[in-house]
Amino acid sequence: MIIADQGVRREHHIHEECGVFGVFSPHTDNLASMAYYGLYALQHRGQESAGIVVNDDGVFASYCDEGLVSEVFPSDTLRKLGSGNIVVGHVRYATTGSDRKRNAQPIVINHYKGQMALAHNGNLVNSYELRNKLEQCGSIFHTTTDSEVIAYIIVQERLHTPSIEEAVYSAMSKLDGAYSLVISSPSKLIAVRDPYGFRPLCMGQTKDGKIVIASESCALDAVGAGFIRDIDPGEIVTVSRSGIKSDVRGCGQKEKKLCAFEYIYFARPDSVLDGSSVSLARQKAGEFLAMEHPVEADLVVGIPDSGLDAALGYARASGIPYSIGFTKNKYIGRTFISPDQEQREAGVSIKLNPIVSIVKGKRVVLIDDSIVRGTTCRGIIQSLRNAGAKEIHMRVSAPPFVAPCYYGTDIDSTDDLIAAHHSIKEIADIIGVDSLGYLSVEHLMQITSETGNICTACFGGKYPTVIPVNGDKNLFEKKLKFRKEDKENER
Repeated sequence: MIIADQGVRREHHIHEECGVFGVFSPHTDNLASMAYYGLYALQHRGQESAGIVVNDDGVFASYCDEGLVSEVFPSDTLRKLGSGNIVVGHVRYATTGSDRKRNAQPIVINHYKGQMALAHNGNLVNSYELRNKLEQCGSIFHTTTDSEVIAYIIVQERLHTPSIEEAVYSAMSKLDGAYSLVISSPSKLIAVRDPYGFRPLCMGQTKDGKIVIASESCALDAVGAGFIRDIDPGEIVTVSRSGIKSDVRGCGQKEKKLCAFEYIYFARPDSVLDGSSVSLARQKAGEFLAMEHPVEADLVVGIPDSGLDAALGYARASGIPYSIGFTKNKYIGRTFISPDQEQREAGVSIKLNPIVSIVKGKRVVLIDDSIVRGTTCRGIIQSLRNAGAKEIHMRVSAPPFVAPCYYGTDIDSTDDLIAAHHSIKEIADIIGVDSLGYLSVEHLMQITSETGNICTACFGGKYPTVIPVNGDKNLFEKKLKFRKEDKENER
């Protein structure tokens, strides 16, 4: 799957919205730098904003802004955050709430027990109803995210509970949907995973005793932390100077439904999610594709970066040679701008260009992880034609994407989903390939050790939760707009 740069209209693929990171240290340390490296490893999960909160025995220092981790946190900004014994970090791509600076996380809340910092990965399906109730009770919101809704509910529950972790447990009974959370109270680091386990969350430890919480294990590797285990769905892990405490009262209440796209695309290949290697899962998907959709061809080519592992698996199972067919320009950053359609189309070849000597005159099996809208995919295929490819047979390491996702991606309707409106044959004609084959849902469920515990709602499967009344990712911005218009009409 190819990520569109910021400033370029997103035409082709889904985006995950964020990564979370946290550290508890038994002694005061320079944790801001540690968070920087952890978030850098999670940058693929969100490129719109980044934030770090450092907790020095209950005194919070925070900084968040739009941009990549390296842009938001030059060395002088990191130094100003100071030292502490707890840190919480976040990288974001907007799903509920737009990509405005005010929606950057972690969210810091001041309440009668002190401060609380919260970083959230996922998306609630009942945030609209919860926010309405909170506003009717006098709550004033500063962002347009469902993450602030979670923070406010926890603070409300804290009024009636003896500890922050009990407040979190009480809040979980009101939350529905996807949420992997890293929370800092004045003295504790708390990790929370929703009862379905939609989004990953894991725990590790450094040699000097720091406990690290992260969305993916690759972030543990980046800071020198050894993997301990995954946080279980429904579990609350509390880390303090008293040690590590696990609350499993919320576990086993729902059937586990880890998002299929975590393995297909979102997670880094070097991560291990819930016991399964992401790279090996993608290779297995490619092997199944070769079984389901064999074809006579001269070489197998993956679209960088997410199609490479599946292409390797397809080649191994089919016996067709694997080859690197594209050169990727690594130096086009998020500020690359395509102001008009002609330049947008040119941007495809600037970022990804076929190697003529490899593909010319060849029958190519082209592997990618998904087709969402089909426009950029069509451009890549045309570039292969221009480079002299004799035939192009596209294979997709996921089933057709036909339904909205409400659990942490930016596809909130079927409007732009090509598979929701066209048959596979029609899609093949639209994107310009000689044949097209998708991975079946049945084989998708077998690419990891999590057999049967994967959410496939976006592929036409059953939604694990109720469908939200209002699933628009910008629903709170629209709500504010309507209120503004009402006030203007009253004048």
